[in-house]
Amino acid sequence: MEEVLIKVAGMSCQGCVKNLTGALSATPGVTSVAVSLEQGEARVGYDPAQVSANALRTVVEDCGFDAS
Repeated sequence: MEEVLIKVAGMSCQGCVKNLTGALSATPGVTSVAVSLEQGEARVGYDPAQVSANALRTVVEDCGFDAS
């Protein structure tokens, strides 16, 4: 298992956090998700055999946020 810290820009409320947490959690290979509105980041535990860090950034962007 690995962990990636993704900086997330564009979140403005707890609804954003909930939507992003749900989308990341539903991604195959993801084992844990912690999204912080205050820090503007998502900490994601994942299995690199199933999903890449770049694919997780794409999930964030598909939710309408900027990921770096």
